[in-house]
Amino acid sequence: MLRKSLSLLILVALFSPNLILAGEIFVPDEATVQRIKEEGTTRSQVMSIVRYLTDVIGARLTNSPNQRRASLWTKEQFEKWGLKNARLDDWGEFGRGWELKKFYAAIQTPTEYIVFRSYPKAWSPSINITSEVVFVDAKNEQELEQYKGKLKGKIVFTTPEVEIKPGFNPVASRRSAEDLAKMEAEKSPEAQDRRYSPQQMSQFQFNMRKLRFYFEEGAAVLVEPSPGTDSGTIRVMGASPVPQPNQNNMNPFAGVRVYSKNAQPTIPQIVAEVEQYNRVLRLIKQGVPITMTVNLETNYYEDDLRGYNTIAEIPGTDLKDEVVMLGAHLDSWHSGTGATDNAAGSAVVMEAVRILQAAGIKPRRTIRIALWTGEEQGLLGSRGYVAKYLATIGDGSDNAAMQSMMGTGNRQINKKADYEKISAYYNLDNGTGQIRGIYLQGNEALRPIFKKWFEPFKDWGASTITISSTGGTDHLAFDAVGIPGFQFIQDPIEYFARTWHTTQDVSDRLLEEDLKRSAVIMATFVYNTAMMDEKLPRKPMQSTSFLRLFDAQSELERLAFQNSRLNHSICGHIIQHTEIPDVFPAFLTLGFNYEADEHIHLSE
Repeated sequence: MLRKSLSLLILVALFSPNLILAGEIFVPDEATVQRIKEEGTTRSQVMSIVRYLTDVIGARLTNSPNQRRASLWTKEQFEKWGLKNARLDDWGEFGRGWELKKFYAAIQTPTEYIVFRSYPKAWSPSINITSEVVFVDAKNEQELEQYKGKLKGKIVFTTPEVEIKPGFNPVASRRSAEDLAKMEAEKSPEAQDRRYSPQQMSQFQFNMRKLRFYFEEGAAVLVEPSPGTDSGTIRVMGASPVPQPNQNNMNPFAGVRVYSKNAQPTIPQIVAEVEQYNRVLRLIKQGVPITMTVNLETNYYEDDLRGYNTIAEIPGTDLKDEVVMLGAHLDSWHSGTGATDNAAGSAVVMEAVRILQAAGIKPRRTIRIALWTGEEQGLLGSRGYVAKYLATIGDGSDNAAMQSMMGTGNRQINKKADYEKISAYYNLDNGTGQIRGIYLQGNEALRPIFKKWFEPFKDWGASTITISSTGGTDHLAFDAVGIPGFQFIQDPIEYFARTWHTTQDVSDRLLEEDLKRSAVIMATFVYNTAMMDEKLPRKPMQSTSFLRLFDAQSELERLAFQNSRLNHSICGHIIQHTEIPDVFPAFLTLGFNYEADEHIHLSE
């Protein structure tokens, strides 16, 4: 019987290399976990870290002076704490930095002067103008032609009035026990084949035509309402670049972006508080003549076009050549101070390594922290790091990587020297909410391991493990090449409802206790991974659906688009209809109302 059992185990191990036997699960040392908890809860520095990043440094748009200051400051902090090999690591060319120096907008009617509450999109050029306001109310090419010759030098309102509904539901929320139980019970989703309907393709092409029309007609300023927000909150990201009619590339990250060194000057673009935007449209419809003043002063920075991540390490001991990574993106958008997106995540991972260092823990594997830049423009810093040190896909180009993610093209992983040295990468990037669990990214073999590791935190409500994948942040760069990469499940709090990419993304919205607990959990997971005899098991690459990385979005991402007008180009890059393959995930380009499954207008 014993011989048969051993034979069976050998066969199972041979044909199921990701199976972890119960005796192999690393059980964390209770005394060490208690030391981590003690350091992280009674001597926490997480709030001093996050307040310096947000209140003192401020918003951290990639390659802006503030982002560069933040990168240098974090490097200095790592050195102060005793971490080794702290450095700013070049991940590749990004493009021009940008900074808002002054902005003012006002509306003038025959009887009233109104301060116009709004915010400019990043990489908008300077302008000082007073001009007539024109609303382009066009639903097709014929209606658009009626505005030919009428937009030159005008301030153009680009979209219809937005319906505002009473907010009966609370803005802030935590995940309920029922919500978490549903996530725990989820089955691995199959990649979906989202094909565009002819109506969607037609609408997309017309939206692109309208944008090109504004440039051709010489519009002075483009104004749109804040997408997906009201009550005075303004969600603002990057300006649309000059449309390129001859661009023909299936890769949505290809082409000239608004921040590229060779980008043509775009039209200044501003995002308005929805309530004020709606009032202006109603006045226009009633025949009230309106002029608008826009005084916008910005600076571009071209002295160094490279992008840099901040890297530092706690050296390992007997397995020092192997590495456990943790990270978060340091860059942000520019209208708030980037508190929940993502100074919170950056402060948590910084606090996690500070805890481990202060507790005198000597990990077996080297622990490496990375603070990424360029995340908001397409995970650029993490993708650049992976391509530089770990692996490339196909011929190594962006086009090859994106075709693989879309389920087409060459999926070959070209491994580099450090590829097999990485055990795992842990990421945090969904706001201030406490960690409540983890997404397995389809790697079921990890469930018993992580279940054991969450046991010390059940009294904090952190124990949910879901087979589901989540997207939209830097763990995807690792997961896409077969390296275990994870984003933790977090409480939403007000993330998508109020703070995500908005003027309300400020440190007042941060929850100290949540950040403390997240840092302790992060430190414990990193420590446990560093102390195992073996690296974490990897899921078979042949079973990885790259399209699933985008299709199997978490509830958080779904809520970001549900019942809102928010639609993407791709991370600030306008997509030509010729670039879109039939199976490309729709929400990345057109934008979907996930509840009604209907198309809505294109904006950044």
